[in-house]
Amino acid sequence: MAFVIGAPCVDVMDKSCIEECPVDCIYEGERMLYIHPTECIDCAACEPVCPVEAIVSAQKVDDEWRPFQESARSQFETVGSPGGSSNVDVLDDTAFVAGFQKDD
Repeated sequence: MAFVIGAPCVDVMDKSCIEECPVDCIYEGERMLYIHPTECIDCAACEPVCPVEAIVSAQKVDDEWRPFQESARSQFETVGSPGGSSNVDVLDDTAFVAGFQKDD
């Protein structure tokens, strides 16, 4: 897993990262976006365009972001590898994201 999307994306979903991704590996859920852990090529194009700084390298994930990393991993264990987000509709959020309470 090269990059992880975290809490700042929940209920925001600016989608600038989707436009920048050269391999179409950023999938839309109901409340947030998910980066496919095996489709991502670690190019980092998504990270600087996110206006809410919701994307970090998997190597920099701390305890606060780890549940989002695990959530993305479990999302794609269910979905599999559809070969790009343009091949699927909006995904159901994982149980973790669906129940996530954002501190505002």
